[in-house]
Parts: sequence; C-alpha cells; structure tokens
Amino acid sequence: MKNSLRTLVAVTFAACILPAAALGQTASGGSPGSWLSEYAGARTVGLGGAFVATADDALGVLWNPAGLQWMDQNQAMFESVRLFENTSINSLSFAIPGSRLPSLGVSMVALSSGQFQRTDELNNPLGTFSEGETAYLFSLAKGLSSRFSLGTNFKLVHQAVEDFKGTGFGVDVGGIFQLTPSLRIGASVLNLGGPSVTLRSAPETYPTEFRGGASLQLLNGRAHMSAEVDQASGPGTRFHGGAEYWIQPGIALRFGYAEDGATGGFSYRFGPAYQFDYGVADHPLGLSHRVGFSYRFGGFYASNKAEPEVFSPTGDKAVTKISLNARTKAEAQSWSLEIVSKSSQVVRRFGGPGMPPAHVLWDGKDETGLPVADGVYTYRLTVKDTDGRLLNASTRKVEISTGGPQVTVPVHLRRSRPPASGS
Repeated sequence: MKNSLRTLVAVTFAACILPAAALGQTASGGSPGSWLSEYAGARTVGLGGAFVATADDALGVLWNPAGLQWMDQNQAMFESVRLFENTSINSLSFAIPGSRLPSLGVSMVALSSGQFQRTDELNNPLGTFSEGETAYLFSLAKGLSSRFSLGTNFKLVHQAVEDFKGTGFGVDVGGIFQLTPSLRIGASVLNLGGPSVTLRSAPETYPTEFRGGASLQLLNGRAHMSAEVDQASGPGTRFHGGAEYWIQPGIALRFGYAEDGATGGFSYRFGPAYQFDYGVADHPLGLSHRVGFSYRFGGFYASNKAEPEVFSPTGDKAVTKISLNARTKAEAQSWSLEIVSKSSQVVRRFGGPGMPPAHVLWDGKDETGLPVADGVYTYRLTVKDTDGRLLNASTRKVEISTGGPQVTVPVHLRRSRPPASGS
C-alpha cells in the first residue's frame, strides 16, 4: 500500500512538472484568466507566490484545493490587492477543515478596473467604460491517509465589459503529500475543461495550468521555505520561491522572488484568533500592495490559559491553575505542557497519554521540587494525535512574584520657623 501510494504521488507530481520542462518558457501576456492565475495575496506574495505545496489557509485553494485538508481551524479570510490605474482585486473566503467528512471551502475573487476611455473610428471621445471579472469557487478536499490529500475546485467565472457579459465553468484538481515530517510536495492542474467565456461571438478559454512545488519547515516550525514552478500555454513557465520566519509567536517576516522581481511582507497576530497580513511586490510599473485579515475559530485546536497570571508560591495565591483544552482530527496519542524560563530552559513539564486533563496546577517549582526564581515564564500545550499531527496552543505568559506589594510612603518635611523677635 505504501509503495502504491508513493507511486501515485510521484505520477501526480510528474504530471505537473514534466509538461513545464518540455514546453519551456514561451511567455505571452494577456491570456484569458491571467488575472486569476497570477493572483497573489497579502501572505502568498511575500513567499513569491510559491504556495502550491503549502496552501494551508482559506484562499490557498487558488493554488491547490488539497490544502484545505491541512488546515486545523475554521477560517474566514478577506484580502485586498491594489494594482495600477485604479485596478484592484478583492477576495473573500471561508473554509472548514474536516476529518471523517471532507474539508469544505467557499471563495469569491473579484477584479475591478478603473475607467477606460471609449472612442469612435476618428478617435473622438465617447465616454468611459470599465471591466469586471469575478470567480466563485466551491472546494472539497479529503485525506486519503495522514500524509496524502486530494482536492478539487468547482469554479464559476463571470466577466463584464461595457454591455457585454459572459459566464464560464471550470474545474481544478490538486494533491499534497507529506514526504517527511518537515517536507511536503504539492501539485495541481487548474482550468480543466474551462472556464470558457463568450462576450460577443468568439469564446475565450482559460488555458490549462500545471503547478508543482515543495515546502520545507525549519526551526521547529518557526521557519518555512517554499519553491514552485508553474506552466501554462500563455504565460509559459514561471518560477517562484520564498521564505517565512516567525521572529516571535505573533510576528512573521517574509521575502520571496517572482518573475517580476522581489517580494516581501509580514504578519501580526493579535490574540489566538486574529491575523493581519501585509505584502508588497516589485513590478516594472511600480510597487503593488496587499492587505489581508483572517479570523480562526473552532475546528481542531489546542488551548491553554493560566489563572491567575501573576501568583506567589509564598502568598495567598500559592498556585496557578492552567486550563487545558484540545480537539484533534484523529484520536489523541499524547499531550505535553512545558513551562519555559526567559533563558529558554524548560523548568517544568507536564504530560501524559491521550487527551489533556481539564487543568493542571503549578506551584512555582521545577522538576526537582525546588522553587524557581521570580520572573516571567512562558507555557504552551502541545497535543499529538495517532496520525502524527501536532496541535500547538498559543504561547502565553505567567509571572511569579514573591516580593510582595511595593508601597510608596510620602514624606513631608516640616520647615522650621525663625525665632520670634525679642525672644
């Protein structure tokens, strides 16, 4: 079974890579649907657009619908891309990861242009017009094993130019395979059988596009590198690459390279559920900017919270209660909670088989039973399921303070009076 699975993945991956190598780079701009095939959002543009092997957010279906299966939590996502000449692309997506049932996603991506000048045969102005294109995607993904997933998009595209309108339908398919705990490969085929949009008399068909790439996790998941090659009959062969590094649990930096030049961006997480993304790309016409906002909730997760957040082992609040909660895709295998000092030393570790308990109590002592020094400590719950997936809770802080309250006592100096005259 393992050999046949590896063979299936290899064939799928080769089906995307080999056509790109055979056809070579025959770039020709302006092909139908290029606005959608070349789309890169606030996070993905920072990776140079190399996302086919990652695709782990709600809009990742534009690269590879199989990425839905690698998400942990439900996600709502909005992005806005500002291009040139008042042209913009706005997107909205919602995804629900599944376990026994397939993962589901719904997305909308809309292009709106600025005003174009309309003229007659003698170049006399006749007013202005605009163009708009919108793509609607319904996505499904399913894990065939803990290491391999397949997905598909059912795509409806609508285009309007002046008084002309047209609609077309197409399908995307993709797969992701986890080669090692830190390395994934992904491949997708976009625009199978369309969409084909007819505005006047001649239909314009989106060219079939092949994508393949790899994604590598480093530094215990804090760093991520990705590379991708795309091939389509219009744009030709394109190469992308980028990297992401979380310098803190809530702040990430990205840099990448695409065919037009360098890209970059950052993310900021506020709370465990919200994330803001910004991306910028260099272009011969200038810089283009992207912003994104996402909200994660429910799904599969791990959470932890200490109460009180400041305690004193020698005072009235002698222990802190750390509440734990988790929901895993497969049956939970084990859990661990590490309390770490400022010097990155694990001072106390809790853990056991199965799901974590509702809470643990920490009395401010280390593994040997000795009290730890006053200061701020971080803690995080990690839960592993029987398929090898890890769920990490947000890193939080707890403080030990045995010095007692500090009180400032005002001191008033009494000025001496001069002696009375005649005394």
